[in-house]
Formats: sequence, C-alpha cells, structure tokens
Amino acid sequence: MELDAELSALAAQEDLPSDLVRRLLQHPGARRTVALLRRDLTDELIAEIIGLGSLRTLAANSSVPSRIRARFAEHPEPAVRSAVAASVRDEPLGLLARLAADPDPSVRSFLAMNEYLPAELLAVLAADPEASVRSSVIQRWRNAPEDVRRMLLTDADPGIRSGSVRAFVPPADLLPGLLADPATRAAAVAHAVPTPELAADPDSGVREAVAAHPDLPPGLRDLLAGDQDVFVRNAIAARADTPPALRERLVATLESDSPLAEWMLSFRRGTHTCPPAAPAPPNLTRQQAESLLAQAGL
Repeated sequence: MELDAELSALAAQEDLPSDLVRRLLQHPGARRTVALLRRDLTDELIAEIIGLGSLRTLAANSSVPSRIRARFAEHPEPAVRSAVAASVRDEPLGLLARLAADPDPSVRSFLAMNEYLPAELLAVLAADPEASVRSSVIQRWRNAPEDVRRMLLTDADPGIRSGSVRAFVPPADLLPGLLADPATRAAAVAHAVPTPELAADPDSGVREAVAAHPDLPPGLRDLLAGDQDVFVRNAIAARADTPPALRERLVATLESDSPLAEWMLSFRRGTHTCPPAAPAPPNLTRQQAESLLAQAGL
C-alpha cells in the first residue's frame, strides 16, 4: 500500500489517540478522511479542520454535532450547504424547511436524498421548478403517494417522466400515454403486455425492454433472438427460459470491441467477473502509527 493510502487508512482507524489524529491533519488526504469519517471529533479538532480548509468535507460528516452542522447550513458556499443537507437532522426545528427553500438547486437536490426529510417537505421538492431536484425526489421517494407519482409521471420534462416510470408502477390509466411517449416507452414496457408491435419498435431500447419482459411469449422471444441490436440479443440470452442451444448461438454473436460494452453484456447475463475486494488494512499499534507518521514527516 502506498504511503498516502496508509495514512488515509490510519486516519479512519477507530480509537486512534487524538494527538495522532491532529498530526494527520497536516496531510491533505488523511485530513479529508478524518473530516469525513471520524465520529470522535472534538470541537478543537473541528476548528482545526475548518482552519485548514476542509470545511466542505467536514460538513458531510453526519457525526459532527448538530449545533455545529446547523451553522454549516447557513454557510455562503452552496457546496457546504449541500453537504449538510444530505444528512442533517431537523435540529434545530425548522432547519430542514429552511434548506428546502434554499435558493441553490444543488442544496435542494441533496436535501431530497436526506433520510430524515419528512413527507411534507418531499412533496414540496417534488414540485420544485428545477428538474434536478425533482429527479432526486424520484430516486429517494419510491413510496410517494399517488398524487405525487401522477404529477411526476406526467411532468413536462421528458427525463423526469422517464425516471418516474422506472421508479414507480404507473396507474393503469396513464400507461397508454406512457407507451405512446418516446421518452417513456422503453421504461413503460415493463408494465405492459409485450406485443408484436412493441417487439418491432424502431427504438432498440424498447425492443430490449420487450426482450427482458418476464411474460415474453416464446414466439416473440425467438423473433428478438434475431434482432440486429446486440443488446436486444443479449437480453434474450440472459433469460432463464431461453433454450440452452439458442443461448449458446446468441452468445457467439455478442462479441464487442469495446471492453465496457463487453462488461455490460456479460453483466446482464450474470457472467461478468469483478476483482476481489481489497482486504481491510490491519489496525496499527501506537508504535506502528508513530513510525508511519515519522516516515511521512508528520
């Protein structure tokens, strides 16, 4: 492990004496780790981290006392307020409502992902004028009430409509319109009956969605097995009900010159490989930590 990585690992080590933590603050990478991950920061260490210029990282640490994070929520830099908004509790009462009215959309977007945000404020953000904020609500609020889901499924922004169809089961009366909308057709296929018309759609994304449909009839499966698009054929190869001989023939046609495309194809079929996770570094004794700090000149 390189020295910088060893210092960052040491900075995250639990029960590390505060004097060693303070010395680590002089190393930029280790300081960021301390600011973001440590749960035992004293007021003195917090003040030192701020003085060294790592306030934005510190603001994202949910273990920093609420009284201090509330001050960060008033900071003039939107990046600092955004970091706080993502995980701060409503302490003092009304803090979350103030952040929901923040003039910067990035702050409101991060706030929408906050697990402590109540439903009434999520509903406010679901109607936010900025699409990025509404998109964050979709990712966060999968059990939104029907009136909110309907609003987002019929949003003026095509990206919001598409994201909503992927996040929510659309009401039956909205499904025909979603299937007719080019922005939502591919995502809406999962909620529809697969038909020959959808299997012949000029949009390969729609055909791929049909190929992955759990209720795909064998006739459409065999038709899509001959599709010109590699991702459509791959979706057929990935199906559990595809006959082994057909799957073997399809896989032979799925080679790609792009390593990324090759990985995406194999991921869909469940045949991809990932490198093993690196083992967690062992905790250092004080003597070992002192030696590492000395090696880094800290």
